[in-house]
Amino acid sequence: MEIFNFFILIIAILIVGYFLKKQYDTKVVLLSAGVFMAIISLNPMMALNAFADAMTTGGLIQVICSVIGFTEVMKITGCDKHLFNLLGDILKKTGIFLIPASTLLTFSINIALPSASGCAAALGSILIPLLIHSGVKPVMAATAILLGTYGSVLSPGLASNILIAELANISVLEVINNHKIAVLFSILIASLTLGALAVYLEEHKGYVSDNESFKIDKKIKVNFLFASINLIPLFIIILGFSGLVPSLKMGVAQAMLLGVFIAVILTRSSPTVVSKKFFDGMGSAYSNILGIIIAATVFVSGLKSLGIEELFIDFMISNPSIAPIGGTLGPFFLAIVTGSGDVAALAFNQSLLPFSESFGMSIEDMGSLSAISGAIGRTMSPLAGAAIICAGFAKVSTLELAKRSSFGMVLALLCIYIILAI
Repeated sequence: MEIFNFFILIIAILIVGYFLKKQYDTKVVLLSAGVFMAIISLNPMMALNAFADAMTTGGLIQVICSVIGFTEVMKITGCDKHLFNLLGDILKKTGIFLIPASTLLTFSINIALPSASGCAAALGSILIPLLIHSGVKPVMAATAILLGTYGSVLSPGLASNILIAELANISVLEVINNHKIAVLFSILIASLTLGALAVYLEEHKGYVSDNESFKIDKKIKVNFLFASINLIPLFIIILGFSGLVPSLKMGVAQAMLLGVFIAVILTRSSPTVVSKKFFDGMGSAYSNILGIIIAATVFVSGLKSLGIEELFIDFMISNPSIAPIGGTLGPFFLAIVTGSGDVAALAFNQSLLPFSESFGMSIEDMGSLSAISGAIGRTMSPLAGAAIICAGFAKVSTLELAKRSSFGMVLALLCIYIILAI
C-alpha cells in the first residue's frame, strides 16, 4: 500500500508541475490534484475539510487582505508614486548589490516579524514594486524578497525553536545562539548567489515595465510626507514586535488600518473613495492570493492523506545511521512538497528528537538542523504562502520564483549541514 501511495504521489506532483508550467489556472490544478489524492486514499473528506478550514484561516486573511487593501489606498492617493520617485533613482545606483541587499533586509525584518507570509506581505508590497521601478525584472524582485523569509529561524517566537528548547531543557535563546552562525552564513551565501544569478541572467537592471502600476511618473514632484506614508505601517509593526516601542505592538491588519486613517488625514482624500478602494483591495486579495493558498492547502491535504509525512519519518527511524543527512534532507524535501517549513520541521522533531543521542547528535543540533532545513525548503517551494504572495505582487508564476531561489537555497542547506552536522 505504501508503494502504491508513493507512486500516486510522484504521478500527482509530475502532473501538477506539467499543468502549472503550461499555465493552466493554478487554483483548478491544485484543487483537482488534492481532491484526487484524497479520493484515491479513500478519505475525500480530508480534502473537503481542508478547503473549508483554509477559507477561514484568520491570520493569513487578516494579513494579506489588509496589506493589499492598504496598497490599493496608496495607489489611489498617489503616495506610492512619491515613494517610487524618491527612492527609484537611489536604488539604481546600488548596482549589483541591490538584490542581495533586499534579501538581507527582508531576512532582518523577518526576525522581528516571524511570520514568513506576514513579512512577505508587509515588506513585499513596498519593496517588490520599488525594485521593479528600479529596473529589476519582476520575477527577480519577487525572488529577492522570498529568499529572505526564513529569518524567522532566529526568532524566539518560532514554534520549532520553542519545541527544541523544551526537549533539550535549555532556553530558547540558547537554541538560537547554537545555530545563529550557521544561519547567518547560509543567508549570506544565498543572497550573494541570487545576486550573481541576477547579473548572469541580466535581471538586475534595465527592466522597463509595460504595466502602468510599475511605471514611474517623472512629472510628479516628490512630497516627502506622502512618500513616508507607505512606510508607516511597516515601522509600526517593526517597532512593536521588536519591543523597542511596546505600546505599538499590534497585528499587521491593525497597523495597515491605522496607516489608511493616516493617509486619509495627511493627503486629505475622500474617506468614501478610500474606503471603497480599501475594501475592493481586500476582496481582490482573497480572490487572487488567498484563493491560491486555499487551493494549495487542499493539495497538501491530499499529500497527507497518502501518508507522505509518516513515510519519511518511519524511514528515518528505521535507518538511524543516516539521521544527520535524513534530518536535513527529510524536512527540506517535505517542505518543498507541502509548502510549509513549520509542518515539516515539527513533524520530524516531535518524532525524532527523543532519539537524537542514539543518532550521535545533541537535541539542539539535530532539532536546529531539521527546523532550518524545513525553512529553507519552504523558501524554494512554489506552494508556500510567502511565494504565492510575492509572486502575486510581481504578477509572475511561483514556479519561476522556485527556479531562481533553488540554487542559493541548496547552497544554504549545504552550509547548514556542514556547520551543524559535521
